[in-house]
Amino acid sequence: MSTVHGTWKLHRTRGSGSPRPLPPRDRLALPAGLAAPFLVALALVPFRTSLTHTNAALVLVVVVVAVAALGSRTAGAVAALSAAAWFDFFLTRPYETFDITASADVETAVLLLVVGVIVAQLAAWARRLEVMTVTDADHLARIHRTADLVQSANSADLVVDHVRGELTGLLGLRACRFEYGALLGRPPRLEKDGGVTVGRRTWNPDTDGWPTGEIELRAYGNGHYLGRFMLTPGPGPVPPLQARLVAVTLADQTGAALDTAGPVRGG
Repeated sequence: MSTVHGTWKLHRTRGSGSPRPLPPRDRLALPAGLAAPFLVALALVPFRTSLTHTNAALVLVVVVVAVAALGSRTAGAVAALSAAAWFDFFLTRPYETFDITASADVETAVLLLVVGVIVAQLAAWARRLEVMTVTDADHLARIHRTADLVQSANSADLVVDHVRGELTGLLGLRACRFEYGALLGRPPRLEKDGGVTVGRRTWNPDTDGWPTGEIELRAYGNGHYLGRFMLTPGPGPVPPLQARLVAVTLADQTGAALDTAGPVRGG
């Protein structure tokens, strides 16, 4: 049987009542994803007889990378589709139609689309999984204190209690408790990349604030789920992505301590 630290309460998942507005960067990047490949392909028209199709496709891939770096993976995917379409329309025979007669051109257009989508995905991941910089001494101190405790503590409970306090200060929480064992309910979850999911929906805390109710932060050891911190946000602003990534690191350190301690005995 699993044990629970703190008072048990039922969890409910709540979403916002209205669709989430696009982040400011996407408001620019989505139109750019449609227009930029068109404008660049149009600019290449005077050179289409001398410029190889491979080189033209590479130029358009650069445009896709720029859009993906500016916006989200959605904007990058839109740019990839736009680039493939305008490559076909302006730069392959018969010109100014969406027909391609040469098999090599078909392959180039397909590769342009595939590479563009992959690059957009990679650019989005690279931006979202940005690790915290080493210039924040407070964040580093939290991680170092916890790492030292994981190495020296005789009880995983000491690590759990320590991390509860660290999370409370780091995230400005009103309350924080830890649950061992089985998952019950489907509360909002703080994910590895610092984002939040509510049910199957992605929730952006930077634009929407924290979702209502408790938020879980899971602790894994050696790939196995061992427990979760239940976070009750305080009244202040949502902490930045850097702080949320530190919180995830602290949960991972807790999972390592629990994994070393072995299975939790019922109590």
